[in-house]
Amino acid sequence: LKMEQLQKPQIICHNQKSLDYAVHDVKWIPCSAKFVAIGGKSNGAGVIEIYSLTGEDVEKKKRILDLEDTLMPIYISTAHTAVINSIDGVSGTNSGCGAPEIVTGSRDGSVMVWDVRQKDTPVAKFLPTEGTTARDCWSVAFGNSYNNEERVIAAGYDNGDIKMYDLKNMSVRWSKCVKNGVVGLQFDRKNIPMNKLVATTLESKLYCFDVRTQHPKKGFAYLTEKAHESTIWTAKHLPQNREIFMTTGGSGTLCLWKYNYPSKRVEKDSDGIPYGVIGDLSLLQNNTLSDQPITSFDWCVEKIGLAVCSAFDQTVRVLITTKLNLY
Repeated sequence: LKMEQLQKPQIICHNQKSLDYAVHDVKWIPCSAKFVAIGGKSNGAGVIEIYSLTGEDVEKKKRILDLEDTLMPIYISTAHTAVINSIDGVSGTNSGCGAPEIVTGSRDGSVMVWDVRQKDTPVAKFLPTEGTTARDCWSVAFGNSYNNEERVIAAGYDNGDIKMYDLKNMSVRWSKCVKNGVVGLQFDRKNIPMNKLVATTLESKLYCFDVRTQHPKKGFAYLTEKAHESTIWTAKHLPQNREIFMTTGGSGTLCLWKYNYPSKRVEKDSDGIPYGVIGDLSLLQNNTLSDQPITSFDWCVEKIGLAVCSAFDQTVRVLITTKLNLY
């Protein structure tokens, strides 16, 4: 390896475990060396498993097959009329701001917001316009939750629409069509005045929007990058540095990006109205882990660079990305 390559972050597969089911998502359990894998078997049975990092190994701690038995549901709803494709949560406790809420996006075209303290009915619903064909909602994300009033949801649809719903005014704050189905969305932070939003789509595209400044006509400034040579499944920002994020691809690849701000983030047009100026992205590193799509990824909040991901090859992998403390 050349010296300059070694000076860059390296994405290392620390450990991997093959499973006997299709894994749909992986998430770290806060304040622990454990993560949860969820998925499904070919006979339709759901699987939830907890794994623990023990020294060099990944050890299965618990298999929860019968949800009714060991995992008591604290919230059940049947308001959506079709499959729920995506879910995101925001907790008032971390930031001390707003209600603990969950947002769901469904094939029925609706986006619903749930307050976990209020059973049965959603606290907000964003439905397809009457008389129009409902578009499949593939991704949802909370953002802008920096005080008790402000909060927005970004929703991505199969036709390339991205809509930003303002929960304070219960209105569509902004929308844009990016031509390809929007598979993943994430704000760089949920609990700050919204700063950046990354959207990943079919056809190898990712979009990074500067959502700090909204111009009445131009909307938000943005850039687009091509990567992974296939669907980009997800973008996840590093908890310790919001300018760094990882994207995962349908070709079994990972790309590590850093956002660089322009020298001036805001300019004024001829009428004196401010508009945003976009920066650029540096590709810090990339790595091929599998010959199947990597469909989920989660950074560990407690340890910088530690992550877990899952792919369609029915394998979960624990990763270490080095040198992230240098950025």
